[in-house]
Amino acid sequence: MPPSHDASAVAAPGGDLASHLVAEISSLDAELVEIEMLVAQAASEATRHELRRVQTTEKLSAGVDLPAEDLVALNTLLVSLTRRHAVMEAQVDVLEGKRKTLARFRDSLLELAEVFGTALPDGGGASQGPARLTAGEGTGSPMSRIVLNAQEDLRREIARAMHDGPAQSLTNIVLQAQIVERLLGRDPDGARGEVRLLVSMVQQTLDATKTFIFDVRPMVLDDLGLVPTLRRAARERGRRAGIAVEFDSVGQDRRIEVDLESNLFRIIDEALTGYLSSRPDRIAIRLDWSEDVVEALVTADRDPTKQMADADHEVAAALRAVEGSDKDLPPALESMMADRRERAEARSVAAREAAIVALPVSTWREIEQRAATIGIAAELSNGGGTLQLRADISTPTDDHEEPA
Repeated sequence: MPPSHDASAVAAPGGDLASHLVAEISSLDAELVEIEMLVAQAASEATRHELRRVQTTEKLSAGVDLPAEDLVALNTLLVSLTRRHAVMEAQVDVLEGKRKTLARFRDSLLELAEVFGTALPDGGGASQGPARLTAGEGTGSPMSRIVLNAQEDLRREIARAMHDGPAQSLTNIVLQAQIVERLLGRDPDGARGEVRLLVSMVQQTLDATKTFIFDVRPMVLDDLGLVPTLRRAARERGRRAGIAVEFDSVGQDRRIEVDLESNLFRIIDEALTGYLSSRPDRIAIRLDWSEDVVEALVTADRDPTKQMADADHEVAAALRAVEGSDKDLPPALESMMADRRERAEARSVAAREAAIVALPVSTWREIEQRAATIGIAAELSNGGGTLQLRADISTPTDDHEEPA
């Protein structure tokens, strides 16, 4: 009958959508299982490398009388273990962010499925764990490739930085230790001078390694939180760049959800690095804490005072010259005075525009993408010279435990 035919035609799209929802939720379950396995593996590796790093540090502290080659070997091992631990910690952060994003998307699909009254496999509720992966299932998923590519890019960047920095310095330390060893027998006074140089080289390498670790994943962020970490980042990056970086935190700061805390730091640190690359005269970072929201403001500018004063003086001089005349100037002279006044006004405008330091476009795109992923409101204003962030911190968290 015609009515029945019309009803089936209307119902068919709904059935297709329900089937599609079931398939998407099942696919997300599989990807979540895979990411959780990768998180567990990365966390386990990070713990293992950290334990070995602590043991190596203790050996170095106790091994004052060890031969020079043993000390160099232990230092090399310590740097390697520190690098591996930092890599694993960074992987855990990346994977946790991906996992939370997928989980939120899955929850949205579950709510949509409830609206359609779709029957999901194994109940499909949020309390149900993802289905167990069979052999080979999900290994070629797009999300897996994204995660693996991100891991590989991170390894490549860290390896390059370690090769160009601490690894080269350690090679020089080994050569210097060999020089000291050769001088000990025949020239003790010269050896003492070389030892002082060796100690200086070791200290510089240690400082560079600490800086590298801070850039990869600052340990103080986990131990003390966002405000002390940003204060240190502002101080150290400003010192290295030779640019004044002001930091201020207003209100009662506190520990927040670990993923949000990490991403807030990354966004502000990326903005700081981006502004420093433009060589401004000053940068200011301000955090404003309230009960439910934390707002961050990063601004950078140049001081155009002298250029603007010179331009304004030239404009005033041109106006006085015109006002002091008898208004019967030859056309050529009047045109010249008008051109002079226009050039001075243009210089004044250019000086004001030059005071604006714009955040690099590539940096803004990365910040915008990261902020959208984690749910942080980000806005760029003042010609790119001001970055505003707003994050909801009303949800309590137990991610950070109070020290015993």
